[in-house]
Amino acid sequence: MSAEKKLLLDVNDLKVHFNIAAKSAWPWTPPIKLKAVDGVNVRIYEGETLGVVGESGCGKSTFARAIIGLVEATDGQVVWLGQDLTKLKNEALREKRKEIQMIFQDPLASLNPRMTVGEIIAEPLKAFYPNLPADEVKQQVQAMMAKVGLLPNVINRYPHEFSGGQCQRIGIARALILKPKMIICDEPVSALDVSIQAQVVNLLKSLQKEMGLSLIFIAHDLSVVKHISDRVLVMYLGNAVEMGESEALFAEPQHPYTKALMSAVPIPDPELERNKHIELLEGDLPSPMNPPSGCVFRTRCPNATSLCAEQKPQLKGSDVHAVSCLHVA
Repeated sequence: MSAEKKLLLDVNDLKVHFNIAAKSAWPWTPPIKLKAVDGVNVRIYEGETLGVVGESGCGKSTFARAIIGLVEATDGQVVWLGQDLTKLKNEALREKRKEIQMIFQDPLASLNPRMTVGEIIAEPLKAFYPNLPADEVKQQVQAMMAKVGLLPNVINRYPHEFSGGQCQRIGIARALILKPKMIICDEPVSALDVSIQAQVVNLLKSLQKEMGLSLIFIAHDLSVVKHISDRVLVMYLGNAVEMGESEALFAEPQHPYTKALMSAVPIPDPELERNKHIELLEGDLPSPMNPPSGCVFRTRCPNATSLCAEQKPQLKGSDVHAVSCLHVA
């Protein structure tokens, strides 16, 4: 893959830690450190889709927001086309955002209710190209609306007049109007009906092929992730536990956590679904403010040993397949 396609994004040991005020009667009590993302490494190439999966609270969205600079990275590098975004400030970082855009989870909440559809989609153009003539702006907006399946005659309507699926199409048009190289999709279909989910995912795949986009696709629905992703990153408690090519990862997961996630994916065949083995996880997700020592998954892992409490495994392997487990060769 790396020999054939251009490397766009290289994330090295990315960490995002938050200081949380301790619940104490003493004002001098030091804050507690919440490790939302704790040393993630990943590479993304031109034209590919990286799916990011894991339980709620595992750091998926924080990881994505740290890439684009909406959340400040505590440590590590986010190298975009050879330039470290974590070192950029203000105008320099703002310029790079033309190349990386984001689609948010709640389609209606991410749109300004006081702006028309045309104004919402045109907003990035006006922000980055303030001297662009009004006729040119309108022409580009209408062309983008057609790409995402919106009729030109709805350009003067407001977000509340649209369904959730249509609102997400507006959000996609807004993200694509600057012709970025990468789109970060933060659970873009989780708030939509199943039939609408399929339409939005197929739209993203079509636009990706047409515009040569790279995608980071965050989702809870593993069936959707399998359908759209070239590679998949599995996160647990702020750490990357496994990463690999989508089909191989779904067919033969190596990490115990990945095995549990994949075993929960429904099978369309009723007979196979009834007879399949489901890997159940014991216990609850630990708090990121007090993670286990060593391997963060050891408190729920059926294979855990005393060594797991002493050593923190690293993600080892290649872009094709890598695992973070002391018991996987």
